[in-house]
Amino acid sequence: MAELAELEDPKARAVNERHGDDHGVNLGKLRVLAKRLKTQQDLALRLWETGDTAARLLAILICRPKAFEREQLDAMLREAHTPKVHDWLVNYVVKKNPHSEELRLAWFADPDPIVASAGWALTTERVAKTPDGLDLAALLDTIEAEMKDAPDRLQWAMNHCLAQIGIEQAAYRARAIGIGERLEVLKDYPTSPGCTSPFAPIWITEMVRRQGRARDL
Repeated sequence: MAELAELEDPKARAVNERHGDDHGVNLGKLRVLAKRLKTQQDLALRLWETGDTAARLLAILICRPKAFEREQLDAMLREAHTPKVHDWLVNYVVKKNPHSEELRLAWFADPDPIVASAGWALTTERVAKTPDGLDLAALLDTIEAEMKDAPDRLQWAMNHCLAQIGIEQAAYRARAIGIGERLEVLKDYPTSPGCTSPFAPIWITEMVRRQGRARDL
């Protein structure tokens, strides 16, 4: 904790706070510290228990993802109040845990929109990697009915799933683009030069174009 305190940078905190994260540690420096510590599950648990955002991010980097029980991960996700901790926990830990599918199903239907967004993130992962068994038409039905009025974090996760379906599944591409065009979610989202817009019709079209180019090479 003393080392983390020494890494505190007011400029980094200002940037992080604009994204809803309450810490001032440069993530590159945090990764260097994690690389030095290597995997230490017991230390990771103790760091998580502090409740400190930087400590929890470090805990995620040095933990052993497969060592967590389902109940532990469920509790941790509900305690992950900042966006970065939430995202890292889902992407670096839950996705690598043997209980990920059980948690996906449980979180997907959770009344808490932040928890539900984790369920959608795991569903997007399945669309990309293991779509067999998913009812893609039903997912699109839900997105079409609920995404427009969903809270920000949940809306973002549903939009990512919409785009992924359109990118990966040619049979559903036209419908996915059509849903995006009708709902206009994130249509005006500010996008830096050289980056792809998160507006689903643009996102889908660009990624499919890139995949086509890659196949031609």
